[in-house]
Amino acid sequence: MRILHTSDWHIGRTLYGRKRYEEFEAFLAWLTETIQQNAIDALLVAGDIFDTSTPSNRAQEIYYRFLCRVAASSCRHVVVVAGNHDSPSFLNAPKELLKALDVHVVGSSTEDQEDEVLVLHNEQDVPELIVCAVPYLRDRDIRVAEAGESVEDKERKLIDGIRNHYATVAALAEQKRNELGVDIPVVAMGHLFTAGGQTVDDDGVRELYVGSLAHVTAGIFPECFNYLALGHLHVPQRVNGFETIRYSGSPLPMGFGEAKLQKSVCQVEFRSMAASVQLIDVPVFQKLERVKGGWDGISSRILDLSATGSQGWLEVIYDGIEFIGDLRERLEAAISGTQMEILRIKNNRIIDRVLGQIHAEETLDDLNVNDVFERCLAVHDVPENQRPELLRAYQEALSSLYEDDAQAE
Repeated sequence: MRILHTSDWHIGRTLYGRKRYEEFEAFLAWLTETIQQNAIDALLVAGDIFDTSTPSNRAQEIYYRFLCRVAASSCRHVVVVAGNHDSPSFLNAPKELLKALDVHVVGSSTEDQEDEVLVLHNEQDVPELIVCAVPYLRDRDIRVAEAGESVEDKERKLIDGIRNHYATVAALAEQKRNELGVDIPVVAMGHLFTAGGQTVDDDGVRELYVGSLAHVTAGIFPECFNYLALGHLHVPQRVNGFETIRYSGSPLPMGFGEAKLQKSVCQVEFRSMAASVQLIDVPVFQKLERVKGGWDGISSRILDLSATGSQGWLEVIYDGIEFIGDLRERLEAAISGTQMEILRIKNNRIIDRVLGQIHAEETLDDLNVNDVFERCLAVHDVPENQRPELLRAYQEALSSLYEDDAQAE
């Protein structure tokens, strides 16, 4: 049997105001063709299908059109689990209808974890694969909050909750396999952050739990899993060097920090119970490039790109010695007549001159939510010794906001 593992599509995500629907459509058209060409039997999507819990109509259209195309292909099954960016209730709403297309959706953990253990059958109705389809586990799914508990107590409870959840679904999968009386692979899915996981700047990966907690180790996963398909981190990577525990990574670069990464999906082939993994490179549908340096280096690079007919989107970071007050005007003149577009300009020399204060050249795009809160604390002269506790309370409020399923009612 041959499966394809992908995740973190983030359909609907914008890049400094630019909509990227054409890229998402191009990727999913390529994915449909890849599924057909490689005779894929099951597609696993490990969370963050959409970028927000309230995806636009166009984002939804792209998603459902793709599912219809895959249902009409040689692929027998699609398994989709929710990520931390997805609305569980939104993904779950059409799940009964999608079952008719052999699309299995698990938007959230339920009281009966058997709902996450799926037995997939071939055309002859013979069981061929068991999938432990574990979605993003929200804090409230795996931990009971108690007054007065420390940060360490929270971390321990979160990791224990994740470990116990996977142990339960693994035991259910082995029980089902024994009842079926057939030796078929067990594949697990998940959307989480493993310890030592590689990220890059500007990738938009959001911390899952307050205070960067619950970066789990590979040791918490039961040994009965023949392959573990993970989502959340955007860099394709093995976990702790294990060939069969992997992040597929996002198929599109989510920011300029990812521009030079080779994106891929994971093709997993089972011969008997042994899994072999092959990465399939995803084409670049929209070229991104970060151009950084002094003015001579920047202008030279733009000239080189122009000579090749580049249609890239650029981020320009000026960190030269010379103070340039008209940087934007110079850059606009440099790309005039080309098909390139500058989406972001960061003038580090101006930022340095105002000694870290917000300047007209520095926008909210340059700051994350914690940066903004810390600036507010500084502006209001909050004493340093009070800031860590206030920041932790702020992060808890943010986490609660992120995990609130606005689509549930």
